Parts: sequence; C-alpha cells; structure tokens
Amino acid sequence: MTADHAPVRGEATGGLFSGTHAPATVSFAAVMFLTGFAALAVVPTLPSAAQDLDGVSLYPLVAGCFVAASLLGGVLGGHWADRAGAHRPLAAGMVLAVVTLLVSAASTSIWHLAAGRFLDGLAGGMVAVSVNAAIGQAYPDRLRPRVLALMSACWVVPSLVGPPLAGLVTEWWSWRAVFFGLAGITVLPAVAVAVVLRGPSWGVVPAPSGEGAPRPALVVATAVSLGAALGQYGVSGWDLRHLLCTAGALVLVTAFASRLLPPGTWRAERGLPATVLLRGLGSGVFFTLEAYVPLLLITERDAPPVVIGLAFTGAAVAWAGSSWVQGRLLERSPRHRLVAAGAIVQAAAVVLAIAGTLPATPAYTAASAMVVAAVGMGMFAPSLTVLSLTHSPPGRQGHASSAMQTTQNLGQIAVLGFSSALFNVFLGGGAADAVGYGAAFGLLLAPCVLAALLAARARSV
Repeated sequence: MTADHAPVRGEATGGLFSGTHAPATVSFAAVMFLTGFAALAVVPTLPSAAQDLDGVSLYPLVAGCFVAASLLGGVLGGHWADRAGAHRPLAAGMVLAVVTLLVSAASTSIWHLAAGRFLDGLAGGMVAVSVNAAIGQAYPDRLRPRVLALMSACWVVPSLVGPPLAGLVTEWWSWRAVFFGLAGITVLPAVAVAVVLRGPSWGVVPAPSGEGAPRPALVVATAVSLGAALGQYGVSGWDLRHLLCTAGALVLVTAFASRLLPPGTWRAERGLPATVLLRGLGSGVFFTLEAYVPLLLITERDAPPVVIGLAFTGAAVAWAGSSWVQGRLLERSPRHRLVAAGAIVQAAAVVLAIAGTLPATPAYTAASAMVVAAVGMGMFAPSLTVLSLTHSPPGRQGHASSAMQTTQNLGQIAVLGFSSALFNVFLGGGAADAVGYGAAFGLLLAPCVLAALLAARARSV
C-alpha cells in the first residue's frame, strides 16, 4: 500500500471502532461531548453572573460574543489545519477551552466575563472546525456519515443534563463553581487529544499544486468577528448607539465576509459555494426558533418551565435521532435530497411556531416547533458537512470546514438579527406581542424555501 493510500486517508476496511480508527473516534467523541456540555451548561449561569457582576445591561454582548468569536476561531482553525494538519489546532483549541473557563470563573467584572466568553468562542470555533477537518483526513468516504452522526449524538446527553445541572449548581452554590467544574472535567480529553493526535499519520496532506487554499489575513477574520459582535449588540436596542453599532456591523460584514468564503458563495454556485451558503440558511432558521420560541412561551403563553425544558430536551433527542437515521438508514441516499428534505421539515416547524402564537392553540404547539426543526437539522447539517468534504480536494478540508463554520455563525447572526428587527418594528408600531412573534417567525419561511430550491446545487458529482 502506497503513501497515497494509507489507511488513515481513505481505504481502510474497519469500522469506526476498529483498531485503525478507534483512538480517533473515541477522542473525537469525548471532545464533542465535553465541548457540548461546556457550551450548553454555562447558558443558565450567564444571567446570574451578569447580575452578580452588575452588568445586566451588557448581557446581550456577553451572550453574543461567543458566536462572534467562534467565527474567528473557525477561520483560524481551518487554515491552521490545512497548513499543519488538524491535530494541532484541535489540541490547541482544547487547551484554550480549559484556560477560558478558568478566566470566566475568575471574572471580577462584566467585561472580564465577556472576555472569557469571547475566548471560549474562539476555542469552540477552532475545535469544531478542526474535528470536521480531522474527520476528512482520518476516515474514508463511506465512514464519514457515520462518524458525523456519532458527533451529533455526543451532544444529546449534554443537552439533557447540562443546563438543568448547571442551574442547580448556580442556585445551590455559585455560577463560578460551574465554570471551575467544567474546566476540571475538560482537562482529561484535552490531554488525550494532544497525545492521540501526535502520530505521524496526522501530518498535513499537501494541497495539489495550484490549488492551495486562500489564506485571508488575520485582520479580515478579526473584522468579520468584530462585525458579528457589534451586530449582536446592536439589535438589542434602538437608541443611537445601538443603531450605529448595527450600521458598523453591516459595513464590516459586507466588506470582509466574502473573503472568508469560497468564490461564488453569495451566488450559490454549484459545489462547495452552494453547500456553504446552505449551512448558513439552515442554521439561521433553527437558532432563531430556538431563541424566540422559549421567549414566546414565557411572555405570551404562560407556559411552565417544564414545557420549555422538555422542548430543549426533545430538540436534542430529535436532532441526534435524525442524524443517526441519515447516517445509518439513509446513508446511500443522495445527500442533496436529504438537505432539501431537511429544509422542508424546517418550514413545517416554522408553520407550527406561527400557529403557536394563536391564543386558540395549546402552548405545546409552539414548543413542538423546536423539536420538528431539530429533525430537519439532523438531516440537514451532517449531509452538508459530508458534501463539503466531498467537494474539497486533499489538503483543503480545513478551508471548507472553516467556511461552513463562518456561514453558520453569519447565518445565525443575520437571520436572528432580521427577525429581531421585524419583531421590534411591529411592537414599536403598537401591534400585539403575538403579532410581532408571528411576523418574526413568518420571515423564516424565506430561507427555508430558498434552501430547498438551492439544495440541488450542492449535489456531489
């Protein structure tokens, strides 16, 4: 067997837990589990931390800077992976994750906490992109849908137990204990990743001559990340300061975002550009529903907390179950058709959310929208990741993964921002809150329909 056909690159015959792939599979699973646990568990602690640090007015920035920083982390991690192999940014991201949890735990001001969350987002972006790039480098085509389904499943338990457990620790002890505890349990997989991925088989795979990935300057990625952070802050209010931040965000993102993406992304050109664009559309719809449905249930439907908790739990299980089905039972189905099906399922979820704004419908109608949307994402996201790796030549998986991470974050910011703006316009005009929610949800039908129509352009050859 020649070097071009080494087992780690694509012709291995074993399964995910065979001798060839077992160390990487176990390491990746542990990384995704604890990364998901850390990302989800800290969410219930942030309001308490902001209140304790006398920074409630800056809570939108604390909550949004994680997403903005993960955009920058994805770009840095992806290009680092292409230059030096996925093992280095993955190990560095895990080490940084431990450090940032300690920074947040020791916060003495709201800006200190915001800095910790920004660094945590940087680490999270590096880890997420590096794992996808490593999967492209470590597994053959036939195993990629299965390992991606396993990665999605590794988020189920954190989604089930992370937020309520963190809430209990915060209530009974301290929000700082949550951050310190997460730092402690993340040390072991950080060390394991650094050890397992040191082997020579994880070296970088050079890009073919003339096909080197463009490497945007650090200032470009920083500008887009800053624009994303400004956008998150800007849509939280309507005074002059917030409007100026929103305008600055639009300028920065418009000027620099395209440099981080494959040429033709905004035109949905066939192949990787369309695949990258689709990731942003789907993620924007799902995470906007995840933000507004709980708010609707609390403010308009007087739903008990258990209903909201069950909605998050159901969504986590539905996402993992749908991902397992597409990776196991539908692994021979054309990926672009699964993407189109996922977009249609998301549209059905949006319709449920709109129906949930009506007083005549039960509260669980809106709650079920999160679960149905998660079913769509379980089909949508892994299929797009497989397509992105298929469209990427050797040595370019990191570039493709970073582009996917970039549009995922931009999609979340843009779709949520437009929905928030529309919601506030209706409320400012004197409309009932339910009408504002209905308008914000109705806007989500546009990216759903667009994704279903463009799915064929992501088809693999």
